[in-house]
Amino acid sequence: MIVKENRESVFSKLVGKWSTQSVVTVAVGAALFGVLLDFVGIPIYTNTKLSVAYLLPVFIGATYGPLPAGLIGLFGNFFADLIAGSGFWPEWWIGNFIAAFIIGLLPLYGARIEDGIFTKKHAVIFTVASLLGLLVAFGFVAPFLNTLFYGGEKLINFAQGYIAVVSDGVVTILAGIPLLFSLAKRNRKNSHLTKE
Repeated sequence: MIVKENRESVFSKLVGKWSTQSVVTVAVGAALFGVLLDFVGIPIYTNTKLSVAYLLPVFIGATYGPLPAGLIGLFGNFFADLIAGSGFWPEWWIGNFIAAFIIGLLPLYGARIEDGIFTKKHAVIFTVASLLGLLVAFGFVAPFLNTLFYGGEKLINFAQGYIAVVSDGVVTILAGIPLLFSLAKRNRKNSHLTKE
């Protein structure tokens, strides 16, 4: 019985918290993600920008869990392609889903931002998980699928992916961790909890 409860607990953490508010937040977040990808960023390589868009999966993952964060990446990239008018690139939607989902795994390793719990240990795990997620998503999955679907220069596809790992990693880690500490601190004050 305990094993079943733990399994359900892990499953519920992966699925995240769903309500009318979270559905609306994911929809608005995906649109904002797309706008940030297209219009707010510094170009650093072919179709690759240093953008603050990856702060949205950090926030959504901390607030609602991994699946909502992943959907921000998936639909956000779809929306970015739609408004850019340069074609649809589903391999990058998949990559953004994978990266954002893994970034949103915070509840799985004990970070409970809504309860004011985010420690240095959580920050280290978040860093490692986020970098691995970005590496799998953009260092392998997206460029591999791009090469498989469309051919083209394999070297350029993988270079674009690795540059995305670095640029999104910089934003996720250097801006995301202070954001998570700040959100946890605010929630701790609001709930009158003390830090152990």
